[in-house]
Amino acid sequence: MEDPSALLARVWGFDAFRPGQEEVVQAVIAGRNVLAIMPTGGGKSLCYQLPALARSGVTVVISPLIALMRDQVRAMKQAGVEAGALTSGNTEEETEEVFAAIDAGRLKLLYMAPERLASGGAMTLLRRANVSMIAVDEAHCVSQWGHDFRPDYLRIGELRRSLNVPLAAFTATADEETRAEIVTRLFDGTAPETFLRGFDRPNIHLAFQPKDQPRKQILTFAAARKGQSGIVYCGTRAKTETLARALREAGHAACHYHGGMEADERRDVEVRFQQEDGLIVVATVAFGMGVDKPDIRWVAHADLPKSIEAYYQEIGRAGRDGAAAETLTLYGADDVRLRRAQVDEGLAPPERKEADHGRLNALLGLAEATECRRVKLLRYFGESAAPCGNCDLCDTPPELFDGTQAVRKALSAALRTEERFGAGHLIEILLGASNDRITQRGHDKLPTFGIGRDMSRPQWQALFRQMMGHDLMRPDAARHGALVMTKRAHPILRGEESITLRRDLVNKAKPSNVAKALVSDEDAPLLSALKAKRRALAEAAGMPAYIIFNDRTLIEMAERRPATLDEMAQVGGVGAKKLESYGAEFLEVISGAVEEMHPVRRKLAGRPAGTIFDALVQAQRDLERGPDGLERPLSCSTSILRKIAEARPQSRADLARLTKLPEAKLDRFADAFLAALREES
Repeated sequence: MEDPSALLARVWGFDAFRPGQEEVVQAVIAGRNVLAIMPTGGGKSLCYQLPALARSGVTVVISPLIALMRDQVRAMKQAGVEAGALTSGNTEEETEEVFAAIDAGRLKLLYMAPERLASGGAMTLLRRANVSMIAVDEAHCVSQWGHDFRPDYLRIGELRRSLNVPLAAFTATADEETRAEIVTRLFDGTAPETFLRGFDRPNIHLAFQPKDQPRKQILTFAAARKGQSGIVYCGTRAKTETLARALREAGHAACHYHGGMEADERRDVEVRFQQEDGLIVVATVAFGMGVDKPDIRWVAHADLPKSIEAYYQEIGRAGRDGAAAETLTLYGADDVRLRRAQVDEGLAPPERKEADHGRLNALLGLAEATECRRVKLLRYFGESAAPCGNCDLCDTPPELFDGTQAVRKALSAALRTEERFGAGHLIEILLGASNDRITQRGHDKLPTFGIGRDMSRPQWQALFRQMMGHDLMRPDAARHGALVMTKRAHPILRGEESITLRRDLVNKAKPSNVAKALVSDEDAPLLSALKAKRRALAEAAGMPAYIIFNDRTLIEMAERRPATLDEMAQVGGVGAKKLESYGAEFLEVISGAVEEMHPVRRKLAGRPAGTIFDALVQAQRDLERGPDGLERPLSCSTSILRKIAEARPQSRADLARLTKLPEAKLDRFADAFLAALREES
């Protein structure tokens, strides 16, 4: 077997491994199961490519992006290594060439997308190929706790067991929970040899800014770096197109990229970005995983990413050549609302939603940090560092103040309202706002009512955002986004600890200029939960979501919060059939419980006949064994009671004609039924 250092020099032309590479390479060559967490740009691909040449047989590489696989195959062939890929983007000739190389025993590296593993012939092919090792790139995609979950990655563990070969998994970003799931899913819970090679990318300058004319902020940032290759990440497809147009109008070479484009259009952008100097790609997160362009000089986020892991992976595409690179991330209240809604409207279980809110809190904490950003970022990944001198807060230290008293006021307001409300309602209490929501609940009588009038509403919003960034409070999915204190908050509330906040973020806070939300902040989490239920039902039935209930109906549910099926029937858009089909499930989302109701009574929900039916049932119950409770039990069927409730007979004779009841039942119940009808009329 050729010495790894000799292979490195002969094939790649390097005279030494990068820090952390050699130990991983040796472990993989030795055939041990390996999990390597290495920073983007740290040379992960070499850690499975070089062992593939040193070992006999074929190494199968599972990778999530066709563009990345094609680039790596091209690079390997240029270096004289026999490599091929089986993807949906292959031509017939390319696929035949791969099969021929397998049959001739020439192939060393076979790249496959995880979706290919679902194919019936994949296992037969891999057995025929003499596979001796599996390498998994972007291994965090196997984790349902991670930020790029790909369901087909769950098949890889079965593939490893079937082929009975060692597996090496690689990723750049994986927190403790994600690493644990990688071990469970890929290695059946048996810990592989793990290499944690540090997350620091010291050549990347980190910077965040609150949104204030965000388009202008992005254009200004790009103008200072004109002629340099860059990526701008946006939260929506539409924004990628409008921002790319604005950059072109400002004189930049820029194009957009998102998942809604045709495959050929996306491929053209990928090729241009690889080949053209100074091109800016404005994209959704559909662009970038596996981007192997080494000289991307800057990455900007026009909208807040969804987690620290996503943020770190996306900025990690800059400066892979080790030269200086810069980043800018914009964020605002609208971003936070959007990300919260995405979590709440998802179909994940409550514990997953809580973890996702915690991840978003961690990113908010980075955005509104009071210290060196790199120190805070690396601390999240379990590493310690000294202030870096290469972030905006090291360049210009923020203005700080003792926020203990203001935070205690906010926590006290949450505690005195039993942690059942979101930031919007708590701010109303602190400001002493008099409205129906406050007075109906008696919150204008609380000791905290009006104690926060020394700050404006936008300032309180900024303070609550900082509190969540410090992970003092988290939205509780089970309570439709109500803010619940974490353990970190208790010592501050008790006066045992103090907290320092950023005054510049509070002082600069101003009213949001975003479009008016569909519902109030207090009702937004419930609306998200109702939308999630609607989506789940629609997907199960294979129909568009609006057919179940339209948005206007869900908005009314969120605002009125019906507690019974009778109240649900009063919501616009909830007809009798939809009430019967869906009422109980949506009521359970709103109140957490569903009243027991006889099917006959449910058909009368929301109608006056329903109230009459209830009165008839009670009258019958009172006389079931006669006035003295000693007679033979008699009763009428629920269908008879429904008929009486709907027809409302006015006399014993009318009642007898309608129901055909025997004289014994008429003698027992007629007077009581007629009295109930008169009382409810």
